[in-house]
Parts: sequence; structure tokens; C-alpha cells
Amino acid sequence: MVAAREAEIDRLHQIIRELQRHRFGRRAESLPVDQLLLGLEEAEQIEAEGLAETDAADASARAARTRQRRANRGALPAHLPRIERMIDVDDRTCPCCRGDLHVIGEDVAERLDIVPAQFRVVVTRRPKYACRACEDVIVQAPAPARLVEGGIPTEASVAHVLVSKYADHLPLYRQAQIYARQGVNLDRSTLADWVGKAAFLLRPVHARLFERLKASDRLFADETTAPVLDPGRGQTKTGQLFAYARDDRPWGGLDPPGVAYLYAPDRKAEHPIRHLAGFEGTLQVDGYAGYKVLAARKAVSLAFCWAHVRRRFYELAKAGPAPIATEALARIAELYRIEDEIRGRSPDERRAVRQDRSRPVVEALEPWLTAKLGLISQKSKLAEAIRYALSRCAGLSLFLDDGRVEIDNNTVERAIRPLALTRKNALFAGSDGGAGHWAVVASLIETCKLNGVEPQAYLTDVITRIVAGHPQSHIDDLLPWAYAPQPLKAVA
Repeated sequence: MVAAREAEIDRLHQIIRELQRHRFGRRAESLPVDQLLLGLEEAEQIEAEGLAETDAADASARAARTRQRRANRGALPAHLPRIERMIDVDDRTCPCCRGDLHVIGEDVAERLDIVPAQFRVVVTRRPKYACRACEDVIVQAPAPARLVEGGIPTEASVAHVLVSKYADHLPLYRQAQIYARQGVNLDRSTLADWVGKAAFLLRPVHARLFERLKASDRLFADETTAPVLDPGRGQTKTGQLFAYARDDRPWGGLDPPGVAYLYAPDRKAEHPIRHLAGFEGTLQVDGYAGYKVLAARKAVSLAFCWAHVRRRFYELAKAGPAPIATEALARIAELYRIEDEIRGRSPDERRAVRQDRSRPVVEALEPWLTAKLGLISQKSKLAEAIRYALSRCAGLSLFLDDGRVEIDNNTVERAIRPLALTRKNALFAGSDGGAGHWAVVASLIETCKLNGVEPQAYLTDVITRIVAGHPQSHIDDLLPWAYAPQPLKAVA
């Protein structure tokens, strides 16, 4: 009884430490680069202030720094428009003999200029023509189709609102405030109307994107919460955004990367089962039990995520002295060192290295964890972490036999981060339909990012072409990777 009580106390202490770290500490296992840059920004600003003070007091130091800056600046992109400004002398006569001066050269300096987002009005005129002989004949060009019939936005305006909301994480009410500063008063409900119409128009592209991803034989899957307003209860309910991603670049695959989000009102297993109907191949997932039904059909193999295994031991190691958890982390870290070395190689090379170096580490880990499990309280958090790993050994070993399979599910977790930023800024979606719009537009925007496509230019063109009657049979031409810049071909 005393031993059981002590074990329970230790378990509760561990839970308290985890909650404290979750509330007050850093959650990520590694410090994100973006967070490091935030700290560096402040240090660099202070350094720049000190250099400016030095330059103001010492002309020679200012001149030396100017020469260094010019040498390291590089050229501004050639595609940017150039606005030339001539600074000439007032008098072209020689100050010595009063003869005429002639040009012997010039200094050209380029500086980056920014014009804030500008509103402009596109005026469309359609002349009417009549026949002098036939009184009833009037000829006029048909009006072009619009996304918002009778409304004021161009397709580019709507695309800008979509990108601001789902790529730059600006809720509509904040966008309305920004526009008001330029004298354009657009109600939030008006912007919401534009977003809804655009999302409806883009649904076939989103559906085709998911079809193309599902046709692959390897996918990443994950889910994240999507708080949705529930007016009947006066609060929010918790929906789910399921994410399905493909990225074959780590092993040189030719299929373009992409991600599709699908909204569901809850986390029941029936949703991924419905989403992935017809999919056959390897599904890389976390520990969510909903995917096990798919695996039971024998057409889907589940590759489990080593990052999730590592995370459980990391939580224990960071909370206090934990020699077993620390040793487990060291062993898993060896697997990741090998993966870093073989990233970008062919599938056969990756498989050969994994068989030679990673397999012994994985095969030694299972009996070691089993032995340690027999030495500790079965109710402890450490026991939970060990059982989590041991119960998924088959799926965790799948990457050893296939060079196309990744060691973890981080590909789709990275694709989920933008959803978390939008959720943090917007707090919740207004309805299930609004969450569905979120899934449609975010899928296209994030796939644009993965393929190096500028989202606003893409959405402007796609909306314009659909409104103009783009044929459904050529919908593949509207997928984001169809807009990806093509690599330059070598000229013989």
C-alpha cells in the first residue's frame, strides 16, 4: 500500500510539472527558428542604433561602413518596376573657363521603395451602338461575368482578402480597420460575403486537389481543433480540421507537394474513414486510434511517428531527473542523426543506410524498453510513455524497409501550424460552414506555398478563370502546382 501510494504521488507530481511547463514553459522540443529570430531582431536593432550613433560622430567610420554596405548589398530583383529620378547640376557651364560641359558618365544607385497597398477603381465602359435606319437595333458588348454580381470587388480584391485572412492570419474585422484608414469603408459582413462566395467557387478545385493527393500511395495525416461558434449554447464547440499531405521531396519524388484540409464537426473515426475511402498505401500518422480501422482493411499500412514517441520522453526529461527517459531520447536522437545524413538521397540509398545503421538501434530499443518497464511503477507517466512506444513497434519500424517513408509525421504537422495561427487570431469560426470555407481556401494557399507559387496571383487568376466559365474537364489546370515556376533548362 505504501509503495502504491508513493507511486501515485510521483505520478501526480509528474502531472503537475507537465502542467506547469505547459502553462509557463516552452512546449516545443527544439526552439523554433522564428522564436530565435524574434530575440535576434531586438539585438540587431540595438546594434544598429549604436552604429548610427557612431556614424553621426565619426565621418570616417560612416564612410567605411557605407563602402562595406555597397559591397555586400547585392542587386535588387530585375522584375521590380524601376522609377528613374534624375538629379542634375543646375548649370552646365564650366566653373573655370565658362565653356560647355559634356557628359562623361554617371553614377546609378538603386534603393528599395515600398508603396503601401493602394485602392483603385476599375471603370468598365460598354458603349451602345444603334442603327440610323433600324430603330429597334441596339448593339452592346456583353458585361463580363463577376464573382459578386452587382458588387464592387474585382477578383484581385477578393483574392487579397482571402490571402490576408488565411495566409497572413488577419481576421476580417482587422482588415476592415486597415481599409478604413485609407478612406474605404467596407463592413466586415461585406468582406465575409466575398469570402463565402469565393470559397463556394473554389470548392471543385479543392475537391480535385484532394483527389490527386489521395491517388498517391503515401500520405501524411493529422488533425487539429477548430473552435466553431455554437449560437444555441452561447459558446463555442470543438470541430476538427483533418489534414492530408504529400511531400516526396526528401527522397527526390516527382509528384508535387500538397496539402488538403477537410472540416468535420467532431473527431470520430468515421471522418478519416470516409475521407480516405479508396486510398491504398502507407499512411503516416500519430497515435490517433481512428486510423486503425483503415489499417484493419489490409489496404493501408500505418507508419507511426517517432517524433510523438520522443515527445513523451522529452516531457519527462525536462520536468526533472529522469535517467530512463534521457537514455531513450539519446537513442532516438541517433535515428534522427542518420535521417539528417540521408535526406535528399534516392529511396534505395535511404533504405540501405537505414538497414545498416538504423535497424540495430530500433531492434535494441524494444527489449531495453521492455526491461525498464518491469522496473518501474505501471501507473507512472514513464510507464505510459514506454507502453506507447512498445504498442506501436511495427508501425515505428516501417520506415526501415521503405526509403520513401519518413521517420515521423512532421511534414503534416508543419502544414497545420498556419491553421493554429489563424485560429489564435480569429479565436473561432462563425459556423460549420465558415470552418468549411477555412479548409477550402487554406488548402489552396498552403499548397501554393509548398510549390513556390504566389497565393494572391494564383487565387486572382483561378477565380477569374472560373467566373469566366473555365471547363470542368480541365480543372487540373487550376491546381496550384500547375502554376509552379518551371526550372530553367540548360542551353546546349
